[in-house]
Amino acid sequence: MTGEQSTVRAIVRELDTDGALVEVEQGGCGRCHENGGCGGQSLTRMFCSEPKKYRVVNDIGAGVGDRVVVSIAAGSVRKSANLGYVLPLTATIAGAVLGMQLGEDQGAMLGAATGLLLSFIYVGRRTSTGTGFSKTRPHIISRLS
Repeated sequence: MTGEQSTVRAIVRELDTDGALVEVEQGGCGRCHENGGCGGQSLTRMFCSEPKKYRVVNDIGAGVGDRVVVSIAAGSVRKSANLGYVLPLTATIAGAVLGMQLGEDQGAMLGAATGLLLSFIYVGRRTSTGTGFSKTRPHIISRLS
């Protein structure tokens, strides 16, 4: 991997063929109060009090119960948010505008629904094949003693 990375400490809770399910000891990257930190940890505390669990790549062969360090490529959270939120919203609005040009209110509703459906299909295919995500998926980089 190249570029800047953020790391978090976690405990491996489950293993499977795709990697491991880890429970993060702290929310976010821990850079909330630093320059460039997004403050997301503060926001997640308001809405979620349970420990956070994430599926990660387990290239080092960590076992259940191991304390590990998980690395996340810089920009991967932004890319995921764009793919999951911005793209469907933009496609819905674009579909509504185009539909409105063709068929007034009914065209706008049909266009919005079509744009949303097409964006869901695109996102589903992109995430199921892993295209573009192999370098940005969180992965375990080391065990802690």
